[in-house]
Formats: sequence, structure tokens, C-alpha cells
Amino acid sequence: MEERLQKLLSAAGVCSRRAAEEYITAGRVTVNGETAQLGGKADPHRDDIRLDGNPLPSRGEPVYLLLNKPRGYVTTLSDEKGRRTVAELVADCGVRVYPVGRLDLDSEGLLLLTNDGALAQRLTHPGHEVEKVYHVWVRGPVEGAADRLSRVRDLEGEPVCPALVKVLRQGKETAKLAIVIHQGKNRQIRRMCAACGLEVERLRRVREHTVSLGDLPPGKWRRLTAEEMESLGVEIRS
Repeated sequence: MEERLQKLLSAAGVCSRRAAEEYITAGRVTVNGETAQLGGKADPHRDDIRLDGNPLPSRGEPVYLLLNKPRGYVTTLSDEKGRRTVAELVADCGVRVYPVGRLDLDSEGLLLLTNDGALAQRLTHPGHEVEKVYHVWVRGPVEGAADRLSRVRDLEGEPVCPALVKVLRQGKETAKLAIVIHQGKNRQIRRMCAACGLEVERLRRVREHTVSLGDLPPGKWRRLTAEEMESLGVEIRS
């Protein structure tokens, strides 16, 4: 049965549907030797579908990982600048998996990785407003910082939804905050803090949707439990 190419690439675990659309537009996808067009369809059982000249992998058992990303690693599978990548940290999982969303180089904490493109799409699509919780250590005018941050609605002309901000610990010039957002705009929390005159000293994601980081050591990964997968809407195969 024919299906849209972006869905097939996502189902094969090579990328999200959004990324698949970019790959197709860039001419990186072919069907039976012909460059694919956005909106095109194919039958994976009949057609030869390739990305960058490589056939799509046959989809095996889906894998769902939780990584405690340390600072100093980029959230990608390869890096043209030679920086360390999160792919190196999960290389021993035995399957090629892809990050769900991003954490910037200097941020740390919970990062989900999977070969389930459909789940990645659900968790990263802005319309689904997946809740993400961060612990943020800041320096600067911390008095009233939680209130100021919760009132940020615009970042350099880009509208943002209000964040829920709670003070976990506060001194004269430093504070530890819990910030809850439902968007994933580029460096959103760092930009929000900068707009409020605060310097971010440390930023760690501790929860995404229903999955929490817990006490997993930095640089280590584990597979999601059956309960966690069910909470994300993953169908458990018997």
C-alpha cells in the first residue's frame, strides 16, 4: 500500500516527519532511482526508496532510551566541527537511534532517543504542547525573577507562551529555578533569562511529558520502562 514518503522515512526511524520533508525538498530522497517530490507516495514493499543513496532500513523492534546528557555534547548524530555527540554516549545500545528534540551544547539532563519516528513527531510537534521541566541556576537580579520570567511573551519579535516558574532556592545574587515550558524554541530558556537580566550558570532538563530523569548519572542511558512507554502512548507489543 502506498503511503506518503515523509511517513515512510519516519516509520523507518531515520528522522522525524518534519525532517523528512526537508530531506525530500533538498532532493536527498529517491524512489526507484528518481528524485522524489514533496507529497509523493510509495509502497515500501514494491518500491526502492533511498535516502542519500542508501536504502531505508527495515524497521525492527522500536527502541526507547533515556540519556542523561552531560554538558559539552551536541544533540546530533555527527558534527562537522568534530565536537562530541550524544550518539557516542548511546553507541552501545545496539540500534541506531535519533534524539527527540534538542539540548544545546552547554545544557544537560534528560534526552529521549528512539528509532520510532512517529513518537518523535508527537513529542516535538508544537501543536502537542508537550510539557518540559528544567532546573535553572541563574545569577543577577534574582529578586522577583520568577514573576518577570513568567511574564515574558516575546523574544526578539518571536511570540512565546507563558512559562510556569518556581523558586527552588534563592540567595542575594543567585537562585535555582524550576521552569516549565510547552514549546521548544531555540535556546528559549536562556533567551528568556537574558531578557530578564539573568545569566544562566547551569541548565538541566529533569522531565519531558511523563518521563523523569531521576538519579541516572550523567553520560549514562537506560531503556524506558513499560510504564513509561505506555504513558507516552507507545503500544506495548506482547
